[in-house]
Amino acid sequence: MYWVTPRHLAGDDDALAERIGDTLSGLGWRMWPTSRNTLLYVSPDGLRGAEWILAAYPFELGGLPVAWQLSARPHTASAMTEWNVYFTAGVPHEAIADLLLALDAREAPDAGFEDAETVLTVLSACGWLRDLDRPRTTATDPGFSASISLETLPPLVQDADPRDDLLGWQAWAEPVLGAPYLWCASFSASVPHDLVAVFAASLASPVPVARRTLPHGTQDRLTVVRRD
Repeated sequence: MYWVTPRHLAGDDDALAERIGDTLSGLGWRMWPTSRNTLLYVSPDGLRGAEWILAAYPFELGGLPVAWQLSARPHTASAMTEWNVYFTAGVPHEAIADLLLALDAREAPDAGFEDAETVLTVLSACGWLRDLDRPRTTATDPGFSASISLETLPPLVQDADPRDDLLGWQAWAEPVLGAPYLWCASFSASVPHDLVAVFAASLASPVPVARRTLPHGTQDRLTVVRRD
């Protein structure tokens, strides 16, 4: 067992389905398998959902298949989700779990009151650097291996707002410039900024995380704090 930093390069320990599934079960979300070989979790109030969709291979972000999709709807009778978040494998499970805890705790999952600045504020507090050309929309970790940026939504990212020029938060890790992405995440335009900020704060946290398996290509950029 290794305790490593930075978290954004630590990977998911090849256990993203199990770790997030345990978090959702602990929150009391119901789960059932679907005909598409996915695992669907729904919150007790029916307003929040999470689905392990890697087997269905719905689409890719940065050349990586999407593994988890989170969603929220304004009321249980709504057939359309208000917003969606997509994660590929490799995203540190701690960051997704913290986001789910915040989503579960809020009374209205489809609304928020903070503006985009709240995301960049929490990243700056963790030592991330604002982009010189885009200081109000983009921040990068001090090692220049991960970024979170307000960008035009990628194809197939679904949101209740039908306009095609929407901006949503995008996050990714690229251990070495020009190398394949380690992971990617996409938040649709209507995701409340304060929920994105929870994910960002966890991702940028300096607290070491436990890993049994280290991602290929990141060993030289990870600091092993201790071994158990």
